[in-house]
Amino acid sequence: MTETLFKEVHYSLGGLINDIGLGRIGLPDIQRPFVWANAKVRDLFDSMYRGYPVGYFLFWQTGAEGVDTKVIGDTNKQKAPSLLIVDGQQRLTSLYAVIHREAVVRENFEREHIRIAFRPQSGSFTVPDATTERDPEYILDVSEVFRTDTYEFVSGYLDRLRSAREVPKDEEHRIAKAISRLAALTNFPFIALELSQQCTEEQVADVFVRINSEGKKLNQSDFILTLMSVFWDDGRTELERFCRAARQPAPAGQASAFNQIFQPDPDHLLRVDVGVAFRRARLEHVYSLLRGKDLASGEVSLAQRESQFGKLRDAQGRVLNLTYWADFLNVVRAAGYRSERTISSVNALVFAYQLYLLGRTEYAVEGFKLRNAIARWLFMSLQTGRFTSSPESRMEQDLAELRELKTADQFLSRLATVEAATLTDDYWTKTLPLDLATSAGRSPALFGFYAAQTLLGAKALFSKSPVVDLLDPPAQGQKKALERHHLFPRQYLKKHGVDSVRDINQIANYALVEWDDNIAISDAPPSDYWAKYAKRFEEDDLAAMMRWHALPPAWWTLPYEEFLKARRPLIAGVIRSGYEKLAGVAG
Repeated sequence: MTETLFKEVHYSLGGLINDIGLGRIGLPDIQRPFVWANAKVRDLFDSMYRGYPVGYFLFWQTGAEGVDTKVIGDTNKQKAPSLLIVDGQQRLTSLYAVIHREAVVRENFEREHIRIAFRPQSGSFTVPDATTERDPEYILDVSEVFRTDTYEFVSGYLDRLRSAREVPKDEEHRIAKAISRLAALTNFPFIALELSQQCTEEQVADVFVRINSEGKKLNQSDFILTLMSVFWDDGRTELERFCRAARQPAPAGQASAFNQIFQPDPDHLLRVDVGVAFRRARLEHVYSLLRGKDLASGEVSLAQRESQFGKLRDAQGRVLNLTYWADFLNVVRAAGYRSERTISSVNALVFAYQLYLLGRTEYAVEGFKLRNAIARWLFMSLQTGRFTSSPESRMEQDLAELRELKTADQFLSRLATVEAATLTDDYWTKTLPLDLATSAGRSPALFGFYAAQTLLGAKALFSKSPVVDLLDPPAQGQKKALERHHLFPRQYLKKHGVDSVRDINQIANYALVEWDDNIAISDAPPSDYWAKYAKRFEEDDLAAMMRWHALPPAWWTLPYEEFLKARRPLIAGVIRSGYEKLAGVAG
């Protein structure tokens, strides 16, 4: 019989929690520090309360020396970890956080306490909301049950409940039994498979990947981040630190990644890394490369692995360069996109940043030409949804086209060729008007319209304030400075027999107006409010406004369906004008 690298060990939840508290069980660096959403933690407690199995844990026996680890929780530990969680970290960290009431790290890098409410009368768990907060039937945070003597907690709960209503004796008994059952979850049994101390870090990483590849629990970026944690943990830490900085304002005068346009996750920057380092987007290939595998021969070698990680280190140095990062964000703004709210595809930003870095650091494209070329490319890729469907395949294809290029002119020519082949006359006059026949709230075409209005210097409807200033105000109040206004108001349409949300919320029925005008117009018929607000402007200014907002002549007199059909080609024309103004900068 083949000798296994693991053994089966039985634990109680209380024993596991105690070992974590002492520091004996720790979190290895191959794991990410994020935990489940509260709803998933609620489901875990519900399953345990019902006596259902909730899976096993995979641990790694190792001495405290020689392996970089992170302990779970904020408090200082008595011991260095010698038993590390390889699989099941999300469950165990969540259980520990609730029972000990310790804060956890979310994917936005913010810390919070997990609160799970419990209703003893029904034995049900929920995530607290405004309703449960006011309901005396609920224990609002089950952490208190585990941190308090059960008899005292039951007495306190019953006193609070009696102040709200009468509680019969038989119900008191059921409540006490339910709370005691909850408190007894510390005796819940778990099975753990413990990897032998003879396992190397690379073997542990391999086991982790093999286990999680079943059922598609993790994606390829998680596998690569796992390898980074084993072979280049500083690099992974740098990615996570940069992503955190992009979300949190820095002290005045200090260089920072913070911005309102692109707040990436580590996965996003990892994709930029590998695109710059290897000209590849299929992460399964990159994972093999970083393991030291030659994709042609299939052979794996230490020298090959070190070489590939060297390329990744070099690429990441450029990806996290704050000068490059700030310049790229200005390119995004130059393309007409002023905030993440109007960007429909993060993948388009990821690829555009790859192109920017390649053009700047490898093809030595002159700065002015590069910024304009990337701005045009970004506008094109966002507008057409280039990286929305099968993004990895599309990125792989686009990167493959760059592998043989040698000069700056070849690089720029390639981008221009793709743009010309994508933004054809048929696209502008046929495809785009059809794309605009939708009510999708985050349509690339709708955001392209906003970007074009920004590029063209358009002013908000009925306003003398530029769209760009209102999309990017110096301060954000309770109301947005700029709101989407139904040109044919919702209630007006319903009175005329149009009651489908899809029909009412057509893109062609929207225009950007200042919030106070939107409130004042309310449900007034178009013929009424247009005549009133048009009086604010001279004839030339009014004509420009109608052109910027793609309004057909005498649009307020048209039947609704005719108005939509007439406006869609005009919106497409505004978007085209915006792109052509952007493209004309280089010419």
